[in-house]
Amino acid sequence: MKITKIETIPIRLPTRRVHRWASLTTPIGVYVIIKLYTDQGLTGLGEAPVLKDWGGDHGKYFGETPQTTAHIINDILAPALHGQDPGRFETMHALMDKAVKGYPYCKAAIDAALYDVVGKALNVPAYQLLGGLFRERIPIAHSLGLMEIEKAVEEALQAKAEGVKTIKLKGGVEHKRDVELVQQIRRAIGPDLNICVDANQGYPSAKAAVKIIRAMEEYNLLYMEQPVEGIDQMAEVARRVDTPIMADESAWTAQDVIEIVQKKAADVISLYTTKPGGMFKAKKVAAVAEAAGLKCNVNGSVETGVGNAANIHLAASTGVVTYGCVVPVSTPKGKGKGGIAGIYYQDDIITEAFDYADGDVIVSSKPGLGIELDEDKIKHYRVS
Repeated sequence: MKITKIETIPIRLPTRRVHRWASLTTPIGVYVIIKLYTDQGLTGLGEAPVLKDWGGDHGKYFGETPQTTAHIINDILAPALHGQDPGRFETMHALMDKAVKGYPYCKAAIDAALYDVVGKALNVPAYQLLGGLFRERIPIAHSLGLMEIEKAVEEALQAKAEGVKTIKLKGGVEHKRDVELVQQIRRAIGPDLNICVDANQGYPSAKAAVKIIRAMEEYNLLYMEQPVEGIDQMAEVARRVDTPIMADESAWTAQDVIEIVQKKAADVISLYTTKPGGMFKAKKVAAVAEAAGLKCNVNGSVETGVGNAANIHLAASTGVVTYGCVVPVSTPKGKGKGGIAGIYYQDDIITEAFDYADGDVIVSSKPGLGIELDEDKIKHYRVS
């Protein structure tokens, strides 16, 4: 089987509500879908959930946009992979890395399409190519973007009623509000559910972060995610609080995790399909974290059903992913479970909703990523 063409399709999905976090200035859901064509008539699907505001510590990694994604894939990566066997995963990544430095979200989109098309060719699910099925259900963490406390409490209670076991709160902008939010959410949902807070590097210093986290600790946080920018600052926070610290913006590559381990900067790693450049490299990040005794979740940028399928296959095949995953319950309009747990969009571009039960996404055993595009939805949500 040989790659013959890669097509990029920018789309925009309508959101259920505004989903914001510290530093975000662009809406979620304006992403790029790719189709990877082969000479055997099989097509692989992938997604680059790109955001111009999303990058590593101190400009270490750059934001990407639909426009940069289309350019890099159409003009650089697609020619580099033309005629290649999509099943040679390590070779495909070596060719992409040789063709252009960086742009991991572009490479992750192609990586997902490789696993999709090879899985279809072999009639096996993508998780089988990633090490096999470790878990059949993926517990989700329902994420509440920056919003009024009253609305956050209301949504948390509804998510709890729909089976969610972990509530993730966005913070990092108004420090007193963050502590009050944690207090009110804990009072509302009771002692048994998990609460985690993600500051998205929003606290101005390690000292400020320590003060805020200590004020939250009586409400039993599962973890505090990326309170400050920079691994050294994170290490200072981690030394001075009891709450586990999760690294996200600081943890893109396996090399980043090595530095985090050396400096004891975090207890948990936020694993993405996208930040390392695809599921293939994400498994290497997970292996380093596991060797160092750090647990992981799978996180992301609120992907459509295409990118989220990659999230699910990564989580399903990776034992060290033991925390609730901040992934959607991808659902086309009029289908699925109803409700709001894991729902961030009004619609999706896939034909069928992900199966959901009691706070978990049920892993599909269909070949490849296990999804199909709704071509009418692609036409409807396509943007120029």
